[in-house]
Amino acid sequence: MRFIHSADWQIGKVFKQFGAKEEALRQARLGAVERLGQLAHTHGVAHVLVAGDVYDSEAPNPITLRAPIERMKLFPDIQWHLLPGNHDPHRPEGIWDRIAKLGLPGHVHLHLSPFVAPLGDGAFLMPAPLCRKTEYDDVTMWMDSAPTPAGAVRIGLAHGSIVNFGQEGEASNPIDPARPSRAGLDYLALGDWHRTMQVGPSVWYSGTPEPDRAGRQETGTALLVDIAGAGAPPAVTPLATGTYRWITRSERVADAEGGAGLDQRLRAEPDLARTIVRLKLEGALSIAAAADLQRRLVDLEAAAFHLDVDQTELAVRPTQADLEAIDFDGVLARAADRLKGTCDDLAQSPDQRRHAEEALVELFLRVANKNGKEAA
Repeated sequence: MRFIHSADWQIGKVFKQFGAKEEALRQARLGAVERLGQLAHTHGVAHVLVAGDVYDSEAPNPITLRAPIERMKLFPDIQWHLLPGNHDPHRPEGIWDRIAKLGLPGHVHLHLSPFVAPLGDGAFLMPAPLCRKTEYDDVTMWMDSAPTPAGAVRIGLAHGSIVNFGQEGEASNPIDPARPSRAGLDYLALGDWHRTMQVGPSVWYSGTPEPDRAGRQETGTALLVDIAGAGAPPAVTPLATGTYRWITRSERVADAEGGAGLDQRLRAEPDLARTIVRLKLEGALSIAAAADLQRRLVDLEAAAFHLDVDQTELAVRPTQADLEAIDFDGVLARAADRLKGTCDDLAQSPDQRRHAEEALVELFLRVANKNGKEAA
């Protein structure tokens, strides 16, 4: 039995913090559905199992509701199996009833009840749909007594958090890690955690096909699963599905290297134009080095899809060479001296020192730019 395991599409997710780029990220999630269909063709797969959170909310608008279904219609020879998750639980007259009323094609299957579903080739699917955002009982428990023919391949499909394995998931729905052995499952396909992870010999989280935040999964992934027969260990192969990468980097900068090394390292990242970078900077720089760093960050922001920089741990300290390099006089000289004193005064709060550092850099840049124009 061969199939693709996916989860957490969260179609319709909002990315307001990206401004005009939000729509590109929303469309990428629909593009991931098409890539799953293409990967199914490439690998000779007849079934794609989606372990919950097909949609990001219970009340998508009519276009968002139909959009993933329309993408699945492009692959009529692939059987798509959809499961309600904690973002889109199955409630009376809710999102899944709305979808059912659309008149779905025969190759798109909604698993809205805990009943055994035959997949063919001696394999059977056991779905555990969520009817509420939070379930306090293990919704996979019914699989223990679910009847299937002797020698059948038994596959569980669920959305929730493995008990005592961590707190990275969003759902509060507990799942017993021993469920495969209790229920005789050959594979338990899970959704909720947005990163690809093996929890046990036959228990996997597929991760999301299109990442949605920094600090979790960097690239979109689905899983190609091969099961030779009942009792055989699953062979699991990650498949790349995403358009955008989400990376988090911490960098320490100093005068010796300035921003040049940082610039070189970030530009070495593959496909920077499709990369969302969360960058945390630490260290201390002279004003001249800090000014050079800020210019490079502007260039990097233009080169990346999105750059979010945390500079709260980056200190800027003017050197004598900085001050001598600019012809401060009169009011500017007195302002520079006062700002420098605030930067060096450890009695000041971190916010006060940071504001003084930023003002001193701004003063340096303004005077430097003015002198450069006059020299030209």
